[in-house]
Parts: sequence; C-alpha cells; structure tokens
Amino acid sequence: MLYKQGHVYIMTNIYRTTFYIGVTSDLRTRVWQHINGEGSEFVKKYKLHDLVYYEYFERITDAIDREKQLKRWHQDWKINQIKSVNPEMKDLKDDLEF
Repeated sequence: MLYKQGHVYIMTNIYRTTFYIGVTSDLRTRVWQHINGEGSEFVKKYKLHDLVYYEYFERITDAIDREKQLKRWHQDWKINQIKSVNPEMKDLKDDLEF
C-alpha cells in the first residue's frame, strides 16, 4: 500500500515567544502560505513567519500523531525539542529552497 508522506513543523515569531505546531504533506507550500498570510488565522495574527523545527514521516498518520503529542507538551518542552536540533532557533525556511 502506498502511504502519503508528511511533516510536523513549528512556526514562531521573531521573538521566539509564540509557537504554532502544524502538519502537512507539502512543507514548502505550507510554509509559503504561512509567510503570505494564508491558511491559519493564528499564524497570521501573531506573525509566526519563522520555521524553527520540522520532522519528516513516511506516513502522514504518523505526522498527525506526532503533532498531537507535541501540542500536549509544555512550552519549555517544545523549546527544548526545537533546540535539540536547532540550538540557535534560527529560521530554517531558507533550507527548503522555495
């Protein structure tokens, strides 16, 4: 059986104080939508334009499960998870090659 791949990702603001966790089958397109004010009203309202974390999954259902897990975490745990792979919490969207 062929499964659709997916990503779980975290967007944040310039101050790294507000976070949005999402899931998508097309990370580049979804990040572009967030940057351009499309899709999530929460992302638009809080100007969460920086991609600081993402994980790839071969099955979208696994990405959805991971998203649910991360959303239950305290903010400190989320920040520690981000810093485990992106210590400086730099914006990673340039790595996606739009």
